[in-house]
Amino acid sequence: MIDALIAGKLYGQPTQRPSKNGGKPFVTAKVRAATGGGEAIFVNVIAFDAAPCNALLVLGDGDSICLSGALTPKVWTDREGQNHPALDMVAHQVLTAYHVSRKRKAMENDRAAPARQHDGSDFAPEPLDF
Repeated sequence: MIDALIAGKLYGQPTQRPSKNGGKPFVTAKVRAATGGGEAIFVNVIAFDAAPCNALLVLGDGDSICLSGALTPKVWTDREGQNHPALDMVAHQVLTAYHVSRKRKAMENDRAAPARQHDGSDFAPEPLDF
């Protein structure tokens, strides 16, 4: 597997399914990612954790999306015997246009706030929320 970051558009509607053993449900989706030169490749996405599952379920066909996770390259053969590349991803994080605009607004609010005075007692930077 490869740690990867992909960006593209959702193809179809993400779907939630129950696991076979009755455990936590998971979400599957397809993402059409541009490869350059006007071509695209489809990435089969599956998510198990609650945060990426919820982020996928609120999106619809054609929405822009960026995912990070474990990527596995594969090859499939069509009816005519032609081989085609395919990618399977287990998504760990999902970033959408909503997340970007929310983060941008938060950053603008921080810039507009007056500068805080530090007494030097806490010199560690504040953690970023991605």
